[in-house]
Amino acid sequence: MAASERDRACHRRRVPGTAVANRRLRVMVVDDHEVVRDGVRSLLSASDDFTVVAEAGGVGEAVAAAARTQPDVVVMDVRLRDGSGIEATREIRARWPEIQVLMLTSFADDEALFASIMAGASGYVLKQIRGRELLLAVRTVGNGGSLLDPQVTAGVLQRLRRGKHLFEDERLGRLSGQEERILKLIADGRTNRQIGEELELAEKTVKNYVSNILGKLDVGRRAEAAAYLARHTQFGETG
Repeated sequence: MAASERDRACHRRRVPGTAVANRRLRVMVVDDHEVVRDGVRSLLSASDDFTVVAEAGGVGEAVAAAARTQPDVVVMDVRLRDGSGIEATREIRARWPEIQVLMLTSFADDEALFASIMAGASGYVLKQIRGRELLLAVRTVGNGGSLLDPQVTAGVLQRLRRGKHLFEDERLGRLSGQEERILKLIADGRTNRQIGEELELAEKTVKNYVSNILGKLDVGRRAEAAAYLARHTQFGETG
């Protein structure tokens, strides 16, 4: 077996979700605009932490490139020339669950965010993001983390913190008061340690609460729980 083939075989055997902080992250950039792909590629290539292994502008092209190059992270737009980046994300994550997807898009709406996360994306950021922040986002997702752009969730979270919300979803209605508070902090991007410090709970206790929340919402990841909250919360403004 040639060296390059051995490298790809070893990469394919990587355990999903394991950290890859000790080597360069292999990244594929998917966007229907060539100028955007060029900009993201240049930004990533200027960093020692990343290697851009493929680019694509459509769904079919993205899936084929993922099969060929097996990247660690796919930076994906929501709208592609032959379909949806959400569709491409779902296909890639179903076939290669070890590949992480970061949505980089202009769509700042709850529907697109929710659909992306439920398709398997680990992060959702807007194209207005600063270069340094995008590099951090790719690194976070590549190392098994998740994040949601604060611009997308800010309005939701602001109203939640003011208590101007009404849970009409049956799953959210299962949450206890403490679980609801913890879910809001998860949606705000807090770690278990930060949540514990804010609520004066042991980190292990917070971890148990998070497991219970995921179970009650029937989701597998923190990002999915945050997206579920954003999607299924209805707001009532007081006069």
